[in-house]
Amino acid sequence: MVTNSNLHYTIIKYIIDNGFAPDNETLSELLNSDKASIEKGLYNLQEYHGVVLHPNEPKVWVIHPFSLAPTNFWIKSEKGEWWGNCAWCSLGVAALLNQDLTIMTSYGAHGEKVEIQIKDGKIVEQDLYIHFPIPMKNAWDNVIYTCSTMLVFRNEKQIDDWVKQHNIPKGDIQPISKIWEFSKEWYGKHLDENWQKWTMREAKEMFAKYRLEHKIWNLEDEKGRF
Repeated sequence: MVTNSNLHYTIIKYIIDNGFAPDNETLSELLNSDKASIEKGLYNLQEYHGVVLHPNEPKVWVIHPFSLAPTNFWIKSEKGEWWGNCAWCSLGVAALLNQDLTIMTSYGAHGEKVEIQIKDGKIVEQDLYIHFPIPMKNAWDNVIYTCSTMLVFRNEKQIDDWVKQHNIPKGDIQPISKIWEFSKEWYGKHLDENWQKWTMREAKEMFAKYRLEHKIWNLEDEKGRF
């Protein structure tokens, strides 16, 4: 039987092991299920906000924290290479991999490159910041866009210049070291075979635990999952 949990686990595990997502024929073999059930399962998982499929076919585009299309975040270790969707997701990839690695990106998705090294579970370059401009309650309105705006910056002045240049609202600014610790817990169960999305209450509690108190993090809904 294809479920959100076993489908999610199978895809994430395959990406970690191979660097890309399994096609539906491979998923059929891995889950011992027919192709129609796999496709239905993928659409169900998308409805659950556990995956983002290509608009015109049941093919994995994004399964957080991994992107299956090129982004501004490239994660590399001795065991493989992957794309992350954003700064937060890339730290989530690092948390799932649990190994020394380097995240390669650029400040504000502009030309100036920056490398973020994680060694022995700690970030080497701690004097960096992540900007979150999109309210979390609206994150899934267009999650690809939401992720594309969660970027790394050198300081607040650079963020101020960036939001003015691109006419994007200024949101919350968090030190990368805090988001690293947050990401380890937020994405920590994404490779569990019985994975489920956080409930709204659990998400709110986790935001509060890591003192993510800016209005960007407000979740109005008490029901459903985030």
